Amino acid sequence: MVLNLSGCGFSGRIPGTIGSLLKLTTLDLSKQNLSGELPIEIFGLPSLQVVALEENKLSGVVPEGFSSLVSLQYLNLTSNFFTGEIPANYGFLTSLVALSLSRNYISGMIPAELGNCSSLEVLELRFNHLRGSIPGDISRLSRLKRLDLGEDALTGEIPEDIHRCSSLSSLLLDANHLSGRIPESLSKLSNLAVLSLSSNSLNGTIPASLSHIPSLRSLNLSRNNLAGEIPRLLGSRFNDPSVFAMNRELCGKPLDRECANVRNRKRKKLILFIGVPIAATVLLALCCCAYIYSLLRWRKRLRDGVTGEKKRSPASASSGADRSRGSGENGGPKLVMFNNKITYAETLEATRQFDEDNVLSRGRYGLVFKASYQDGMVLPVRRLPDGSISEGNFRKEAESLDKVKHRNLTVLRGYYAGPPDVRLLVYDYMPNGNLATLLQEASHQDGHVLNWPMRHLIALGIARGLAFLHSLPLVHGDLKPQNVLFDADFEAHLSEFGLDKLTTATPAEASSSSTPVGSLGYISPEVALTGQPTKEADVYSFGIVLLEILTGRKPVMFTQDEDIVKWVKKQLQRGQISELLEPGLLELDPSHQNGKSSC
Repeated sequence: MVLNLSGCGFSGRIPGTIGSLLKLTTLDLSKQNLSGELPIEIFGLPSLQVVALEENKLSGVVPEGFSSLVSLQYLNLTSNFFTGEIPANYGFLTSLVALSLSRNYISGMIPAELGNCSSLEVLELRFNHLRGSIPGDISRLSRLKRLDLGEDALTGEIPEDIHRCSSLSSLLLDANHLSGRIPESLSKLSNLAVLSLSSNSLNGTIPASLSHIPSLRSLNLSRNNLAGEIPRLLGSRFNDPSVFAMNRELCGKPLDRECANVRNRKRKKLILFIGVPIAATVLLALCCCAYIYSLLRWRKRLRDGVTGEKKRSPASASSGADRSRGSGENGGPKLVMFNNKITYAETLEATRQFDEDNVLSRGRYGLVFKASYQDGMVLPVRRLPDGSISEGNFRKEAESLDKVKHRNLTVLRGYYAGPPDVRLLVYDYMPNGNLATLLQEASHQDGHVLNWPMRHLIALGIARGLAFLHSLPLVHGDLKPQNVLFDADFEAHLSEFGLDKLTTATPAEASSSSTPVGSLGYISPEVALTGQPTKEADVYSFGIVLLEILTGRKPVMFTQDEDIVKWVKKQLQRGQISELLEPGLLELDPSHQNGKSSC
């Protein structure tokens, strides 16, 4: 029995009555608006072979119950809100052919038990919060064709035994923290067509044996710490410079960067070509001069009739033969790079020397500039105000902040610390502005564009980002709509967190700092009195932001005697709930006015 309702627009929870379909073999509820946790009744369907639940809003920890479905061959939970760790008992699914858990909030390490899934051909875990190293047991999956572990937080080296996955055609390990060398054994993967190792910390040289993979048609080794000359055969086969870009020590074609050994060979040839004729000419001239000088001296002795007289060499000759050589060191101050990817000089050019016209925002942590680089990349660069924090402490705190990564937080991509007291932070660019601007634009729209679903997702994104900060633990200290930024998909990202330690030298200075804590209207009364931000105060600020999302009213619009919290309480006591919400939010969503969805 097959149940295929993909893309029909259903919402709500999956009913537990689905467990009565005991002969069900295929369950496809993908691309819906389903939410909540999975009913346990699904795990009692003995004939279930295919489960497709991707692109929903399902939540809860990754269910362990799927391990009881011994006939399961296909499991796809991509693009949901599942949390927790991947259950180790998934290793009992020996019939499983495809496991797709990408784009969730899954954490922890990849269980080594997955190496027992002997039938597995597809393993996709991209865009989660997985950490630790790639387990060597993955190499036991001899039928594996596609391995996608990109955009996680994996560390360690690429397993040398990965070549035992002899059927592998796609290996995607990009955007992690992998280190070490690229294994020579990758060349044994004769079926490999796609290899992406970009945005890691891989070092050493590129193995020349990669050019011997016959089926390789897509390669990306950019944004690493690779060095040396690009193998000539590989460079001619993949002649796009972006394949090898952002490796500072890499040289050769197709990069426009000549290798040192090539320059030395050219220099030696030039010396031989020019130096040998010049040396021969000089030697011949010296011989001629010596012969003439000897002849003249002999004639002079004959003429004077004097023998054995000592003659003094002219002083000018000795002084002319004495030459001094100038010595000096070629160089200058060493330039500190942004994660070895972007130079300070390039950033100065991209911001036009930090020109006022390029300012994106202003705050108590300095100005944020828009940096437009020559390759088309756009990044926001925060220039911190001059402070007393030392260069060493700044590097330590910036590298610590670089480890704070979450789907709903702005991610630190690089930093710069150099004299005189220049302190920069580089983030991902958020093209769709902030929540304050979005709410203001929405309040002036005739047909309300910021509808219920959008506001709900924005509030969820803020809550998840704040909860992750508190789990570290970190305190935000200034949660407000201006500090909620949106990426190209309008997903919320919290900004302006963890910057106190980058602007004050010691904890004592931080506690006694005269810098105001929080923002007017969003700060809790306790913090206003003590000046000390807390997790509880963050939750209070989140509540104020939530009220602003619902009511469309800014906290500063109220008088000193009546704030937004008191106003909301008064409306609730009067039973005037509709007066609380921003006009237009009580109207039906245009996509659901017909009372049904089309399949």
